[in-house]
Amino acid sequence: MVQTKFLDLFMSISQNLQQELEKTFSGQPWYGTPIYDILAKLTFETAYEKPGGGAHNIAEIMLHMLSWTEEVIDRLNEKPASLPLSGNWPHPGEPDETKWKTWIDDLKLVNVNLVKTIQDFPEEHWQEPIIDERENEPATTYEELVYGFIQHQIYHAGQIALLIRILGG
Repeated sequence: MVQTKFLDLFMSISQNLQQELEKTFSGQPWYGTPIYDILAKLTFETAYEKPGGGAHNIAEIMLHMLSWTEEVIDRLNEKPASLPLSGNWPHPGEPDETKWKTWIDDLKLVNVNLVKTIQDFPEEHWQEPIIDERENEPATTYEELVYGFIQHQIYHAGQIALLIRILGG
C-alpha cells in the first residue's frame, strides 16, 4: 500500500482520477465490493421493488447514477453546470428485464466514455473552476468535480448494497 501511494506521487491528476474511477467500478476499492459486482448480484425484479418509507428503488438509483455520469462528462467538456439532461431522478417505468440489462450496459459504456474524457482532459486545467453560472454555488475545480462524482457513486452503491440485503435480491 505504501509503495502504491509512493508511485501515485508520480502519476498525473488524470491518471489518479482514472485509477480511482476504475477501482470504484470494477477494481479492488479499499471499502469493499466494486459497483459492477454489486449490480451483478441482483435480479431486475429486485431492482424495481419499492422499499418502504418512500425511498428510491434500485432502478431509480441506477438511473440517477447514470444521468449524473453524463452530466459530469458534459461539465468536463466545458458545458455549464446544470441538472442532467435526463433528469436528476429519472423514472424507470414498469419493470422490464431488457431495459434493466440495457441500463447496466449503458452505465458501463458511459463510464468508458468518462475515463476517455478524463484521459484527454488537459492536465493544466484540472485546478480551474468548472463553468457554473448558477447562483449561490461554491466554486468547484474540475479535479474536485471528478473526486466528488466518485464519492457520489460510492454513496449510491452503498445504498444499492443495503437495499439488496433488505429486499433479499
